[in-house]
Amino acid sequence: MSPTFASLRYYNYRLWFSAAFVANIGTWMQRVAQDWLVLTVLTDNSGTAVGVVTALQFAPVLALSAWAGVLADRVDRRKLLMTTQGTMGVLALGLGALVLLGHAELWHVYVFATLLGCASAIDGPARQTFVAEMVPIEKLSNAVGLNSASFNAARLVGPGVAGLLIAMVGTGWIFVINGVTFAATIAAMMHMRVRELNRMPVASRSKGQIREGIRYVRGRSDIVVILVVVGVVSTFGLNFQLTSAVMATEEFGKGAGEYGVLGSVLAVGSLTGALLAARRERPRVRLVIGAAFAFGVATGAMALMPTYESYALASIPVGLASLTMMTAANTTIQMSTDPQVRGRVMSLYMVVFLGATPIGSPIVGWIAEELGARWAIGIGSITALLVSVGAAVWTRRRWRYTVRYQVFHRPHVEVMYHEADDLRTDGPETRRRAADRLGVQEARDRSSSR
Repeated sequence: MSPTFASLRYYNYRLWFSAAFVANIGTWMQRVAQDWLVLTVLTDNSGTAVGVVTALQFAPVLALSAWAGVLADRVDRRKLLMTTQGTMGVLALGLGALVLLGHAELWHVYVFATLLGCASAIDGPARQTFVAEMVPIEKLSNAVGLNSASFNAARLVGPGVAGLLIAMVGTGWIFVINGVTFAATIAAMMHMRVRELNRMPVASRSKGQIREGIRYVRGRSDIVVILVVVGVVSTFGLNFQLTSAVMATEEFGKGAGEYGVLGSVLAVGSLTGALLAARRERPRVRLVIGAAFAFGVATGAMALMPTYESYALASIPVGLASLTMMTAANTTIQMSTDPQVRGRVMSLYMVVFLGATPIGSPIVGWIAEELGARWAIGIGSITALLVSVGAAVWTRRRWRYTVRYQVFHRPHVEVMYHEADDLRTDGPETRRRAADRLGVQEARDRSSSR
């Protein structure tokens, strides 16, 4: 089997991967339908309203993720996921029924978005950490990459199908279809071989477990850097649902079908990034920073594209850069975090990755209305460039590393640290593990740094 698909040799992961692909198609269809419903049916092309819906859907992450992380460290993740997936399916069916019956109003969408956000907030940490139970730790990077590939392969299909169905039968049936797809995920988890799961240590019940997770992250400068970079890029840059909808309707005068196509074209780059991530054995912090910088450059170019066709093509490198950043961040944190606190650490990651959206979406929506859709994309480009450059400067000063480039020999890029401040007091073995975690190599001649 190709190294890219190595995790598929495990029965439980094959079930998960197949069911997740079906559910992801439904999720992408609903995202497009929800934004289109709000933008063109319930409002008069209000970017702010779309931003508010997106914010309400992700706001519960801020309030519930820390508690959800503790829950993921305490309970059977498989059973927890069956509950959350079922809840999200029922919510999709409920909203679909309202739309089909002609009773849907904007405040209904607000309520359902908030409830869906609550279920997603509890689902997130458990879903992220459950991957480690289906495959050995050495295959975790591959499994995370394939999860992203599934998600983005579904993005190739979902938005385009949603656009066609919106034009043919309206948005209501799309919500119903999405609700039904969650049955695939539940069925897959019910048929897993429980004895083959790699059970992770379960945290005992005690006071201060959320504070314990926060202390753990504060003591890990590599995780802090990842959280800052991902948080800033997510807040202002990863608002493609909103920016693509406004660009399609306002800038290029297109309809639902063309809007759906933009999501599918973006997924071409994302899928490419996911497949490359699946081949990467151990991503590093530097890859997260580099991908964030590439994202800033790519989105800046996309914002300047003069036609619908050139804008669509420019979204491919944007998808590649954003997916590389996200998978590298996710895998780096999971592979370097103690299993006992992994759920809580991933919940903090989910807070900055998804919880930043309630802050960024209304701002980006307001910019789209006041300054235009191109500036709504441009703000994401500017902030991504600033945070990636700032992170590179800070890490180089803090960790005291040097970079050597070689065009004709491998490795093409070699990074060596020289007694970084937060590693200097540790023993040799601890320094070696920390250097590996940070993605740098211990300098052979330490005298060169003194």
